[in-house]
Amino acid sequence: MTTALITGSTAGIGAAFARRLAAQGHNLVLVARDTERLQEQATELHDRHGIEAEVLTADLSTEDGIASVENRLGDLRDPVDLLVNNAGFGNRGRYLEVPMADELTMLKVHVEAVLRLTSAAAQSMRTRGRGGVVNVASVAAFVPRGTYGASKSWVVQFTQGAARDLAGSGVRLMALCPGFVRTEFHQRAGMGTDNIPNWLWLDADKLVVEALADLARGRTVSIPDPRYKALMGVVKLTPRTLLGGLSSRTGRKYGPA
Repeated sequence: MTTALITGSTAGIGAAFARRLAAQGHNLVLVARDTERLQEQATELHDRHGIEAEVLTADLSTEDGIASVENRLGDLRDPVDLLVNNAGFGNRGRYLEVPMADELTMLKVHVEAVLRLTSAAAQSMRTRGRGGVVNVASVAAFVPRGTYGASKSWVVQFTQGAARDLAGSGVRLMALCPGFVRTEFHQRAGMGTDNIPNWLWLDADKLVVEALADLARGRTVSIPDPRYKALMGVVKLTPRTLLGGLSSRTGRKYGPA
């Protein structure tokens, strides 16, 4: 049986990945900050699907948290075959309204942790000649929209570059770029969601099915919904000066996707 490690596994997209992979028979390493929620999740997935679910409590905004997950990914005696870098959050407010400490924490989680965990996993996977990494980004990566969008743009660019460098090694890397997903994300950031049109919302479980299919196809970027594929097609054709104004107004109204 193969093993998947998922960060931010107790809610939202991370929990959807855990449910899907457990149903497919994968053992899991579940990573989040809340030990009690992790243990409840591990017990439920074990009882329902008969898989082994390991709990690893780690805060990826800290050095110790990142290092503990790096160490688990580097364990060749019990290797990880699929890494899902899902942990992340949004800050409420425009540039200069968000405290610098919060901005730096976001970069620690979205950039440094993704770089270090991807590298730890890929090194081990390349040695074995197989494995996969899914780095959860956002469609916000494709529009100029503050620190959140910039950090997710980094995730996309890094993942695509690393995938090219590892071509032929047996290691697949993919950036997953969803839009608005019904999770705890906006609630935790203190952002209202009543004004977001229903047609923009995605279902986390369906999103994960599409994402895993795209990974199997060898894609390096996945936008797992026709609506958002169409929207991003329009974005590519929109002048950057106009796009900046539109994304700024949209971000203030809806918050990060």
